[in-house]
Amino acid sequence: MASKQKNKLSGGGLGALMKDTVIYGMSSIVGRFLNYLLVPLYTAKLAVENGGYGIVTEVYSYVALLLVLLTFGMETAFFRFVNKGEDQPERVYSTTLIAVGGVGLLFIIAIMLGLQPISVAMGYAQHPEYIAMMVVCVALDAFQCIPFAYLRYKRRPLKFAALKLLFITLNITLNLIYFLALDGSDVFYIFAINLLCTSCITFLFWKELTGFKWTFDKALFRRMWKYSWPILVLGIAGILNQTADKILYPHISETVDGVSPHAQLGIYGACVKIAMIMAMITQAFRYAYEPFVFGKQKDKDNRETYAKAMKYFIIFTLLAFLAVIAYLDILKHIIAPGYWPGLRVVPIVMVAEIMMGIYFNLSFWYKLIDKTIWGAWFSGIGCAVLIAVNIIFVPQYGYIACAWAGVAGYGTAMLLSYFVGQRYYPINYPLRSIAVYLGMTILFYVVMTQQPESWSMGIKLAINTVCLLLFVAHILYHENFLDRFRKTH
Repeated sequence: MASKQKNKLSGGGLGALMKDTVIYGMSSIVGRFLNYLLVPLYTAKLAVENGGYGIVTEVYSYVALLLVLLTFGMETAFFRFVNKGEDQPERVYSTTLIAVGGVGLLFIIAIMLGLQPISVAMGYAQHPEYIAMMVVCVALDAFQCIPFAYLRYKRRPLKFAALKLLFITLNITLNLIYFLALDGSDVFYIFAINLLCTSCITFLFWKELTGFKWTFDKALFRRMWKYSWPILVLGIAGILNQTADKILYPHISETVDGVSPHAQLGIYGACVKIAMIMAMITQAFRYAYEPFVFGKQKDKDNRETYAKAMKYFIIFTLLAFLAVIAYLDILKHIIAPGYWPGLRVVPIVMVAEIMMGIYFNLSFWYKLIDKTIWGAWFSGIGCAVLIAVNIIFVPQYGYIACAWAGVAGYGTAMLLSYFVGQRYYPINYPLRSIAVYLGMTILFYVVMTQQPESWSMGIKLAINTVCLLLFVAHILYHENFLDRFRKTH
């Protein structure tokens, strides 16, 4: 019985893996999709000129960065040490909880003691309550990461997914009540609702936080910290690639034609949400790809398989790119008309997201040969390029420079990983075939975006749909999907 239980917790077979992957992946993807419902609500209720959505964009960018800092790689360290068998699982879990919870509590105390000067430095002298709520919320989020990790270790994906979706549902419901039923328009309540929902989820972990002895093993923590600090460095570089532009923008841009930096950031942040459809696709691919890659490691044809997987990923994302461009005139209604001037960043940000996805796929070569230090170098250099482009060009070109900075940063990391990877773990990627798809994408993009303004919406959408169908037809014919379908049926 003991061996069966151990097998259940440690893997349980490919079927169980796929089942869990679907549940974890769908909870995350569905959660992000439901969060999209807040974008039209916020942009409709928060006027562009007031910069309210810009404040939301900036504050949540800080939250994303702080979440990495406050978990400091301990979530990954927990999985590593709880499965080693050298330490009791409850001791590992308890030590991790106390470490992350203790750091979070110290963080709250430190910020609260210096709340006023910190608020002034961040540009929120009149609203220190925003910072106070953000601090408590992110500390709770960091602490929750460990019970969520414990649920994954115990193979309890249903509770994991239920709590994730409960947070989203509660958050959306309260926002709808405040902004629609009560006709509110104060940014304060966005943060207050988030804090309330996060607190509720924390209380629902009472079963995972009781029933064992809370102990802090100093020797174990030292070993875990030694393992986790490189992950922290890599995580900081990775999250800065996603948030640095939004954190820097209010401090390096200027008011243009009466539009304040926060108002400009709100426009950029709202339009980026449309482009984040690409991020959802990339994340869905990652959930399936990661276990697939490591499972193929010992196969003789593994490198050929990786090459095909890369090709299909690129095809999939290019198709998604064209689909968004084809129907952007419809998708733009996700955000209020006042934010539409920023729509020009959508294709640029999607290109950056495609590059990030390619970089992620390329990153497996150094993971498979246990040289993860390369990942830190690539991400760090890419992050430096992104920050430099923002600092140099944002003052002159505004938020369009933020979008191009993402392309420069992710593009740099992608190219470095490819060329160095071809030296240490060469893979014969089908570059010629990929180039054909890239060329078709550029051609159809030009056709979709260079149509005369005098044409009606119906004509434009019809032409865009034809382009999209031609792209799909090329995929079905040249990748032999139709033949494979006939053979399997």
